Amino acid sequence: MALNLTEDQVRDRARVILEFDSSVDAQCGVGQLTTFNQLGFNGVADKPDGWYLPHNHADTALILEVKASKVALGDKQVIELMKNVDIAETSYEHVVGILYNGEDTRVFKGSEEIDDAPALQNKEHYLALFTVDRIDKERIYELTARINNCLHFDFGIKNLYSRMIFTACALVAKRYDATMVRGMDYSEFHNAILNCLNKELVRFKRQNQKLGVLTDEFSKIEMNLDVTSEDEKQQKRVKDLIAQFIGWIEEISACINSDAWRGEDVMGIFFNEFNRYKKQNEGGQVFTPEHITDFMYRILDVDMNDRILDATCGSGGFLVKAMANMIQEAGGPHTDKAKAIKQKQLFGIELDKEIYALACANMLIHKDGKTNLEQLDARYESAADWIARQKITKVMMNPPFENKYGCMTIVENVLDHVPPHTMCGFILPDKKLEKMPKASQTRLLKHHRLLKVIKLPESLFQNVGITTSIFVFEARVPQNGQEFFACYMAEDGLEAVKNKGRHDVRGKWDAIEDYWVQVVRRQSGDATVQWNDPSKCLSYQMPPVEFSITDEDFLRVAFDWTMYQNGVDAGEFGNNLLSKVMYASEVNTHGHAVEVTLRSEEALS
Repeated sequence: MALNLTEDQVRDRARVILEFDSSVDAQCGVGQLTTFNQLGFNGVADKPDGWYLPHNHADTALILEVKASKVALGDKQVIELMKNVDIAETSYEHVVGILYNGEDTRVFKGSEEIDDAPALQNKEHYLALFTVDRIDKERIYELTARINNCLHFDFGIKNLYSRMIFTACALVAKRYDATMVRGMDYSEFHNAILNCLNKELVRFKRQNQKLGVLTDEFSKIEMNLDVTSEDEKQQKRVKDLIAQFIGWIEEISACINSDAWRGEDVMGIFFNEFNRYKKQNEGGQVFTPEHITDFMYRILDVDMNDRILDATCGSGGFLVKAMANMIQEAGGPHTDKAKAIKQKQLFGIELDKEIYALACANMLIHKDGKTNLEQLDARYESAADWIARQKITKVMMNPPFENKYGCMTIVENVLDHVPPHTMCGFILPDKKLEKMPKASQTRLLKHHRLLKVIKLPESLFQNVGITTSIFVFEARVPQNGQEFFACYMAEDGLEAVKNKGRHDVRGKWDAIEDYWVQVVRRQSGDATVQWNDPSKCLSYQMPPVEFSITDEDFLRVAFDWTMYQNGVDAGEFGNNLLSKVMYASEVNTHGHAVEVTLRSEEALS
């Protein structure tokens, strides 16, 4: 229903939404009578409709121009706003201009209009528009390596997951403003984290009692470092280690809690770094590379209104990436829609208690204590019942590959209990479906349709030794013999970096991702594209290598056959010939030709 608000009513509405009532950091307000002169711009009689002018002129200023709801926001109204933005820019380097009529909003960074959230947002959203647009992921890897080495070798925390949980809990505590200062002894440091977690989780436990597993796991961590010694040198060493650790945590926290964060899976980074000290991963856990989580998000056409499920969520990588992309589409982390996304649209299941604790931490780090995470076994009815209640619209999963962890049981349980027509993406070994018993294949395709198979680069899970594909199903729609689309992304542009896994060091992935997203959406456009009959195969089919024979191949076979007919041992002949060439020959060059002369037995004697 169209609004019919006067300019005064629109101005009052903007004041409430923007929270322009008062601020200790700035002059802020709305009105018709206040001039720029009164706001500190000497001699300027123009009157803004709303203003947020920080005391620190290095910070971002906001200028509001409002119109009655029946007035369209056209060029004339933009000119009025830009006049006031220009005035503000005489004192502030960064100014955001907002044009608003109670329904529509146009937003400008300086003189440049930007594609922003259509609805008016809280002032924090607009103040964040000039922040850095990309975090330094390499720096996070560097700091993570230092943290891991410190916890492993200095603190003596030998268990991989204990090191991850210790770090994750420190990051969560930092996120919620725990008092962690250099100079603390270990008892003070440990209690600061534990007290903060217990305090903050009180509210969240009303939504999810199982979040208490995080504090349980933190309390159980064991280390070899003597943190209770009365020796002054040892006490100083412990305090120095803690001070160093706090510094690293503060720097990582500043990165991942900035508005530049784009869903980088912090727990995934930890796992990749910490796990290189383990000879073999346990529990069937294979953490999904971050660029593939983003790729799956795009090929499933996820948007900000979807309800996302990962029923084997591990550290929460798919959910964190989905959260970041959905929030970005909604206009940023300070929008009301961002809060709804965090609280009502992300759903995860994880069986392993330690990994479940990490998934909880991953969400809490981003101030999302209400995400629906459950510690359940995705193979069984309890998980199925929970999934059925969530009204899921998209599924993004990388289930454990091995049969002993119930890979296909989990896949079928998910497909059977999401609503009909739900798009579901699973990362599975290339031939996983074809290795199912025929009866299981028949049951699967009787109820669910395989739409697409995207074979992934064979180097993707280089330490696992398994080649994988993304299998996209439409849930609860029968196959009915319909062919499925398949293609092969042979390369992703990433390269192995010593002790850091595979990284996009040459910046190739963005273009590669865009190309393959278009191929998958169009279902054409690449030489590897196939349309396969599900009665004959359930995977991408590698083309057979074409048979060819060269002249050299023919001569070699003919020569071997001649020696065989004459009773000559090919191996012995080869050794003798090599010996003659090396030790009993003369080599001469004639232009581009090389002449080898073998001396006779008489000449040698």
